[in-house]
Amino acid sequence: MPEFLSDAWIAGLGDAAAAQAVPTDLRLTIQQVVDDGDGAPRSFVVRIAEGAVSVEPGTAPDVDVTFTQDRTTATAIARGELSAQAAFMAGALQVEGSLHRVIDHALELATLADLFAAMRASTTWGPRT
Repeated sequence: MPEFLSDAWIAGLGDAAAAQAVPTDLRLTIQQVVDDGDGAPRSFVVRIAEGAVSVEPGTAPDVDVTFTQDRTTATAIARGELSAQAAFMAGALQVEGSLHRVIDHALELATLADLFAAMRASTTWGPRT
């Protein structure tokens, strides 16, 4: 079982994403940054383009929007215990970039919600070591 935010977990997201088809005209790049509290945030990028979804570790300069949160918030969102909207409204999720691009494509992005469900079931949620 991959540990949440580990390289293996991010690779698993990429494998799950590769199997997902999305509208060919949808182009969106979302960056997730999680502050683990150890001075070395964990980051990954979700790219949606040309009818495909991919996930890669690290950061990218060409993102549409970046979501930044602490590990507790990221875990709650990933486990389905907290919505990103509720985290944002509570100030636990910071947004940088073009949030309206995400909102404009909310229906298409909703189809991706189950994409990572299998990963959720096989993830170890403890702190990164």
